[in-house]
Order: sequence, then C-alpha cells, then structure tokens
Amino acid sequence: MSVRELVVLGTASQVPTRHRNHNGYLLRWDGEGILFDPGEGTQRQMLRAGVAAHDLNRICVTHFHGDHCLGLAGVIQRINLDQVPHEITAHYPRSGRRFFERLRYATAYRETVGLTEAPVAADGPLAVTPSYTLEARRLSHPVESYGYRLTEPDGRRMLPGRLAAHGIAGPDVGRLRREGRLGDVTLEDVSEVRRGQRFAFVMDTRLCEGVHALAEGCDLLVIESTFLDEDIGLATDHGHLTAGQAAAVARDAGVRHLVLTHFSQRYSEPEEFERQARAAGYEGELTVAYDLLRVPVPKRR
Repeated sequence: MSVRELVVLGTASQVPTRHRNHNGYLLRWDGEGILFDPGEGTQRQMLRAGVAAHDLNRICVTHFHGDHCLGLAGVIQRINLDQVPHEITAHYPRSGRRFFERLRYATAYRETVGLTEAPVAADGPLAVTPSYTLEARRLSHPVESYGYRLTEPDGRRMLPGRLAAHGIAGPDVGRLRREGRLGDVTLEDVSEVRRGQRFAFVMDTRLCEGVHALAEGCDLLVIESTFLDEDIGLATDHGHLTAGQAAAVARDAGVRHLVLTHFSQRYSEPEEFERQARAAGYEGELTVAYDLLRVPVPKRR
C-alpha cells in the first residue's frame, strides 16, 4: 500500500527545548522517504519515530544554520553504518557546499553507500520521477535558503456513468485507459482530470515571492511560524514568519492542510499559534506541530 505522510521529528527553532527537538521532517511518498532539514538529534528522533536509515532516498537542506543541518553528520554516518542498499541524493544550497562537506566528513568512518550531492543554485526542478517532480524556490533569509515542493503528475479519473453510457466495461476499460481511444470513444469522453497531490516545505524566510509560489494549491504545506504576530518586527529582522503571516499565505494559496512549526523557545503556549492562524482567516485543516507527530497527506477530493 502506498503511504504519503509527514513524520515530524523536531519542531524547535535555534535551540532545542525539553519538549521540542531541533528540526527534522520525513516525508513518506509512496516507496520513497525524503528527509528535510535534519537538525541536531535527528538520528535519535528517527529511532523514536520508527524511521530507519533504509527509509531515506533524499535529503533536502533549506540552508546552513545549525538547527537545520547539524544532524547531517550523524544521519550520513548511520546511512553508511547500516549499509543502505540504494543511492541517496542530497540537495542543499550550492553556496553552502563547504558546510555540507564538513558535516559529511566530520569524523572518520567507512563509506559504504553512494551519496550523490546535487546542490541547488537557482529556482526550478531538481528531480523528475514517475511519482513526483521536486523543485526548489529561493527564500529570503540572512543566508541563502531554498524551499522545496513536490508535485505529482496529473492523472485521470474514470467516470462509471459515462463508461456505462458507452457500453464500456471489464478489460475494455483498461484498454481505453492505456490506448486513449476505443472505437469512437476517447479517454476524455469517459474520464476527468485527477489533479496530482502537492506538498511544500518552507523554512526560515521573510515573506517573498518564493513563499507564495511554493504554497500555491498545496494539499499539505509545512511552514515555519517562528514568532507570534506581536513580534513581527523581530520576525522581519531575523528573516522569519509569524503565525498570522504563514496562515495568510496558506489562505491565499488555497492550502488544504497547514502545518505550523519551527517555534521560538520564547513561547510556551502552542494554542496561541493556532488562534492567530485562524484570526488571519485560514479555514482549512490546521496542525500546530509537535515532535513525533504523523500527518497524512490529505486524500484527493
């Protein structure tokens, strides 16, 4: 059975707290696992969440502040220790290559796994697979930062009523789907577009064009909301979003499920993030993330 879900490994910003680990997010997408922003302690959080090194196929780093990447050393060494049998690809801002290399080779270990580095240097597609297209968009932060977006190709949904009206049933349905035509009946006559699912991951950034482009039409949007709205000045100065700003982005983009995360340690009441997000007018499904939470990608409409 294909699984599409987000596994939240950590939700703190800058420093971990007693209840929140540094960042870390695993997206399970059918048979693949994409690890986003592995902060310090990610390897242990993976163990607690039941995530194995063998589950990883890609690692995506938004930028090289420590809370988003210090776990790379442990994760990469665990991948090699467990002798993961498939190649793993790492995406990160090209300007931070020296940081990636330092973390990759932070200590001595035996390399047993092919780890392909595919740095990001500009907006656009990074990988195209049968299941998704992965793309990156530049964000606005004091250091170079990119957000990531997965888009599933559109498919088609067969309409039983129209099939019946044309007398098409059994193996002929599969033939029509494969070949696009059966006699005088075309695939378009008996089906409709089934829009592919869309996921976006937006970390440290001010409001910018990239944020809106990544969020547009997403089924599931994971986005930082480091500050509450009363601290919008701090958010802007440090290159972050508030809960209200993040929710307004999701509202305008038509996001179906919004996941807020990356919370400053200055706040002790997570309920206030939800209140401010709702006050900003977001009416879709809303989750204020906590460590080890699992969030399914919404089912297609």
